[in-house]
Amino acid sequence: MTAGRTEGAGGCRRVDAAGAAALLADARRVLLLCHQKPDADTLGCAFALYEALAARGAQVAVASPDGFPRRYAFLQPAGFSPLPPAGFCPQLVVAVDVGSPTLLGPLEAAWGGRVDLCIDHHLSNPGYARQLFLDPEAASATQLVAQVLDRLGVALTPSLASCLYAGLAADTGAFRYSNTTPEALRLGARLLEAGAQGYQICQRLFAQKSRGRVEMERLVYNSLEFLAGGRLAVLVITQQMMARTGVTEDELDGLAGIPRQVEGVQAALTFQQKGPRLWRLSARTSQALDASAICARLGGGGHIRAAGAVLSGTLEQVRARAEASARQALREWEEATA
Repeated sequence: MTAGRTEGAGGCRRVDAAGAAALLADARRVLLLCHQKPDADTLGCAFALYEALAARGAQVAVASPDGFPRRYAFLQPAGFSPLPPAGFCPQLVVAVDVGSPTLLGPLEAAWGGRVDLCIDHHLSNPGYARQLFLDPEAASATQLVAQVLDRLGVALTPSLASCLYAGLAADTGAFRYSNTTPEALRLGARLLEAGAQGYQICQRLFAQKSRGRVEMERLVYNSLEFLAGGRLAVLVITQQMMARTGVTEDELDGLAGIPRQVEGVQAALTFQQKGPRLWRLSARTSQALDASAICARLGGGGHIRAAGAVLSGTLEQVRARAEASARQALREWEEATA
């Protein structure tokens, strides 16, 4: 990746870790933006940068369109406040793990066109920031933030290492997914050596569930449907199911991966109801199928194995569109491997 190369009609300039670090080095007031439905990667990036930049004397604020879920509160650095400092006016706006300005949700109107730097690993990133540090081969955005902190000369503390490790563990499924590269494992080992609480982090991310979450899983398993000879799986999460179980939005994390665990399933579609005619699609794939291509045909995007889109219409209408896209991906894969 070459610093200084301009891409896209909007004049987005691609930078490497050194270029991103140069932007952050002299910034005295930094606003960090997370994506909707925040996970351990976007929050891990934000909290790690918050700690590192605050230690350098900068004023730092973190904005998350859906707030800060309780399940990730253990990652918050010492002195963190969800409210910006009084009179805070950012000199630099940085989006972390935000693959599209639409993922800023209600923050998009104010900040979507004012992002100075985006640190991201989503192949579908349209280049909306003035400068973009993008590596689709990175297992997590925290992997890229670690590179930036190295360029800044930041020494890893146990709390900072834990933030980075949480994002890495979350996006690799505790180092089980196909994006678990040698580089990801080497970074994981380094973070553990720096004091990251690896076992505790994975317990919180993967092993602890509320009773509501367990009840939701029961409903999800009951709703599973298998199509295309068992190669395509579909599950639906309605607002009624949310109300019945009492789960919060962040407790749904990981449910989209359940159908992919079934032998023979190559594509899994999860439809989560967000309104009377509004649905969030999460696509997960195995084998050589491209989840981002499935969602791109629906106006979304993401990674090769995990992607998403927002669809409007009745459940029957959005299912028909998404299932058609998934079936097309299956046909293309079969033709390519015939």
